[in-house]
Amino acid sequence: MTSQAFMEAVKERRSIYGISKESVISDDKIVELVQEAVKNTPSSFNSQSARLVVLLGDSHNKFWDMTTNTLRAIVPADQFEQTEQKMSGFKSGYGTVLFFEDKKVVDGLMESFPSYAQNFPIWSHHSSGMHQFVVWTALEKEGFGASLQHYNPLVDEEVKQTWSLPDSWQLIAQMPFGKPTVAPGEKEFKPLDERVKIFK
Repeated sequence: MTSQAFMEAVKERRSIYGISKESVISDDKIVELVQEAVKNTPSSFNSQSARLVVLLGDSHNKFWDMTTNTLRAIVPADQFEQTEQKMSGFKSGYGTVLFFEDKKVVDGLMESFPSYAQNFPIWSHHSSGMHQFVVWTALEKEGFGASLQHYNPLVDEEVKQTWSLPDSWQLIAQMPFGKPTVAPGEKEFKPLDERVKIFK
């Protein structure tokens, strides 16, 4: 792939909120691209602390039902309709990728390298962000639309219990995806000369 093709893929990755349960590739292909992302995305000290969970079918539906019920208990009833519509929109997709970081790995690095200890949680989140970006862009290139959501830590414990995940896994983000039913909106850009400085 040329750098131009790569930058086109970066440019085409957008937040898509209108998604359907129609798939554009096989489940095996979805799993393969997530596995390749986890294998090849960098992490500080090669810690490989990222943990991803792919929810398809009933598991995908269950996650968004769970999140809806959790929010119903805390969002005022007269304001819940908009929240429920948003949850239904995510549930209407084909699947969801959950992004975790394994705190056991991060804590181990903090103990092994005490002079860097305060930085490892930050670097862990950097790595998670890269995993999110790689998976998001890969899904987009296959024809899916996706968005990034953050309903943690509200649902963390129920997620771990429902899918028997280790307690050391910290939920960072959720990515519902499906075949796009709407185009992304216009994106505004701040002036690049305010964001990039060049010195020779």
